[in-house]
Amino acid sequence: MLAQAEARLDGYLRDLAELVSIDSGSYSPDGVNLVAEWTAARLEAIGFATQRIALPPAHGDRSGDVLVARNAGRLSQADGGRRILLAAHMDTVFEDGTAAARPFRIAGSLAHGPGASDDKGGLLAGLTALEILHAAGLDDYAEVVFLATPDEEIGSPASRPVTERTAHGMHYALALECARENGDLVVARKGVADYLLRVTGRAAHAGIEPERGANAALAAAHLVLALEGLDDDGGDVTVNVGVVRAGSRANIVCPEAELRVEVRSPTAAGLDRARAAIEAAAARPTVPGTTVQVQELEVCPPMPDTPASRRIFAHALRAGQQLGLSMGAAATGGVGDANLIAGCGVPVLDGLGPVGGADHSPEEWLDVTSVPARIALLASLIARLGDARTG
Repeated sequence: MLAQAEARLDGYLRDLAELVSIDSGSYSPDGVNLVAEWTAARLEAIGFATQRIALPPAHGDRSGDVLVARNAGRLSQADGGRRILLAAHMDTVFEDGTAAARPFRIAGSLAHGPGASDDKGGLLAGLTALEILHAAGLDDYAEVVFLATPDEEIGSPASRPVTERTAHGMHYALALECARENGDLVVARKGVADYLLRVTGRAAHAGIEPERGANAALAAAHLVLALEGLDDDGGDVTVNVGVVRAGSRANIVCPEAELRVEVRSPTAAGLDRARAAIEAAAARPTVPGTTVQVQELEVCPPMPDTPASRRIFAHALRAGQQLGLSMGAAATGGVGDANLIAGCGVPVLDGLGPVGGADHSPEEWLDVTSVPARIALLASLIARLGDARTG
């Protein structure tokens, strides 16, 4: 598989240049759909049945399509065949025009361009691994499903139901975000819960009768301190008050304020504890006459470090050793579609694209020298996991 991946490196780089030249930001549905069309054609060429799923607008924003592609292997589940989900995303964080302003280029061993690492390099690695397996006639699995989403960079608000439906019944999931900068794979991601806290006070003339008012801004300030103090010393829970808005004029006792709060935890229990603590703090207003309403906006489940995901990692380690790769198991605070898949009870291993870094920045890079071995690793892992009889 390594020899096959090395032989395909020049083609991989040409394809990556083509993909990077397409502006496909999360709010650029036409560009995302061009990537979906390109990806579907590649999968159909190796026998996958593809489906493009148009999504309803999320929060008023139109999204590109989800691509779901399926290929049945030669093993039934009764014979030990396993169903494997490969997950990538087609969107980037960049605005239209970025691809022309920062075109794809290779400097030394690094490829640069918007989305080169996150996640067009990983998506393309998945396609290439499947092409290698197809060419070798290695289809010892029950089914391989390739999922490409259009809105991962904004939390997958529109595609989440499709991702969760697609994950149902899968034995394993391999997520194609690029490997960490040091080559590690990702075995755990924190979950995230977002909250809106509305503080209601009472307006009054700040100069003549301030005593008749109830200052929502002051109550919000106390809340900020209380919420920031909820961080768990052990790192299990982090709380960030990211947005504070209050008042309209300096001569009015502030009647309204709001806080936007983000909680992260590697466990569902940590998210639950944080919610209870936020609600308890909101129920104890520090300024008489003020009240606080707590609204949970969105929750993305954690991708926990489990024995099942560690077994996938052990398979990856064994395959990596044969390829001369040394990899660790990383946990990260960032979230992705892997979280949603893990929330469905499917064991997930992430970071299976090539090595990359500086995501979401003009310096984003992909290590070209890592591409063949990482593609071979992914292809080997699919082959190992597809047949339960191989251990």
